[in-house]
Amino acid sequence: MNKLAVTIPEAVQISGIGRTVLYSIFKSGGLKPRKSGKRTLVLVDELEAYLKSLPVGTSHD
Repeated sequence: MNKLAVTIPEAVQISGIGRTVLYSIFKSGGLKPRKSGKRTLVLVDELEAYLKSLPVGTSHD
């Protein structure tokens, strides 16, 4: 069974986005963190949608 939500360290690991950048994305509204007690969670489907919405790079990047 796949997880519906992941912690910040897990989101960093599976996405390749750094922790600081991830928090910047939260601040800009690109992703909405969820709170469960003291834990901050990221919905996996929202993380995937965010990554898929990023522009496609060229071979020169």
